[in-house]
Amino acid sequence: MARPVRYLLYVAMFVGLSGILLYDLTWHPARRENVAVSCNAMDAKPPVLAAGQTLKVMTWNIQYLAGKRYVFWYDMPDGSGPDERPTPEDLAYNLDEVARVIRDEQPDIVLLQEVDDGAKNTDYGNQLALLQARVADLYPCSTEAFYWKSDFVPDRHIFGSVGRKLATLSRYQLDSAERLHLPSSSSNFISRLFQPQPALLVSYLPLSDGRSLAVTNTHLSGVASGSDVQQRQVAAVRQLQQSFEQNATLWITGGDFNLLPLGQYQRLAVEQRAPYSAVSELQGLWESFPMIPSNDEVNGEDRRKWYTRFPNDPRISGPDRTQDFVFYSPELKKIEARVRQADTLLISDHMPVIARFRVPAKAE
Repeated sequence: MARPVRYLLYVAMFVGLSGILLYDLTWHPARRENVAVSCNAMDAKPPVLAAGQTLKVMTWNIQYLAGKRYVFWYDMPDGSGPDERPTPEDLAYNLDEVARVIRDEQPDIVLLQEVDDGAKNTDYGNQLALLQARVADLYPCSTEAFYWKSDFVPDRHIFGSVGRKLATLSRYQLDSAERLHLPSSSSNFISRLFQPQPALLVSYLPLSDGRSLAVTNTHLSGVASGSDVQQRQVAAVRQLQQSFEQNATLWITGGDFNLLPLGQYQRLAVEQRAPYSAVSELQGLWESFPMIPSNDEVNGEDRRKWYTRFPNDPRISGPDRTQDFVFYSPELKKIEARVRQADTLLISDHMPVIARFRVPAKAE
């Protein structure tokens, strides 16, 4: 065999083997897939939600239990944050703190974001399993879905495995759940393989009158300059909500949207505005459906009590923005809502949003 042909053959073999290795190390979720639901009641079958009942919901980005004693590399605009991972002691402490808050609030449904499982920088632990061990008596039912998963990420700050989930805990019976893939960043194909792949985790709760309630948990992409990925993701969320409306399905959607409400961009310090758009991509959602907190609340005299984010940026001394929201079907009646700030400021860079609703009776 001529030498040039052999060289071409070797190159082709190298490229092929590299491609196989790359594919094997990365994750390739389906656009839509059913995910397992676990309902393990200790004494009896979990109760079924009934019309006329109140339903308390909490959404909280727990920041993989890292806490507030760090400035991670991604916390600074130029990637210069000095910290790469939390200590095992902080992970254990913040796990207990998250469990404390949940047990104190005792919401009927808990939507969690940034829950690690198998990640090098959090000691490969399954944080959902550790949390469930502390609240199993309150939440017999649960479901989960990854939105970042790779056996190896070559970024120097990670240089190992990642695993990050959405997790939903429920006091009430869950019938089924599914993971719906959201639009991804338009970066090059190889980069996308190692990046988060945002999703919607949709859980279906049966109602005693034969209807169902769809509860959606999500964490949208962080802001990327010049990208329309958040606009496309918001459009996908809105489309799902509209489909629930068309099918007469009650629904609640909560999570970390990584976007600002009306008017908040202008109130941020100038150096903090760069990641966001002056006109929020969330507009398409708040114009269509009720939102917690509402734009009136985040622009009123008491707007500070509706802040849900306290970035790990040393230039920021306290909560200064709202990125976590609950949207809900107009058929549900909101009873009350709030952000729990006072004793959660050091647990995560996000604070939990809590809302109570009344489930309406079936129309005759």
